[in-house]
Amino acid sequence: MAILDKNALEVIMVGATHVVDMGGKSAFIYYETSERAHMRLPDGTNYHGRWELREDGYHVEWSNGPSGIWKLDRTPGEITYIDSTGTARGRISRIDFSDSAKLAA
Repeated sequence: MAILDKNALEVIMVGATHVVDMGGKSAFIYYETSERAHMRLPDGTNYHGRWELREDGYHVEWSNGPSGIWKLDRTPGEITYIDSTGTARGRISRIDFSDSAKLAA
């Protein structure tokens, strides 16, 4: 396991949308600023909230949903979202350096 550190996360997250493959369906997470984030799950549920980087991951608190601690694990050719229990929850299929899914609108 190669967990991405704070410096790497800042580069690939702030101002970017992660398209996350969740078993054939996609979730979209837009990290608008270093403090604001937005997410659309495959079922269409939208979340908005605050997030902050940590040394080996980040914490997010959705204003209309749950909070959690996440890590991103890099293996050759892919980056995977890992929850606080160590379970893989989805693989990044694409990173767009914009609000490509129009989540902040």
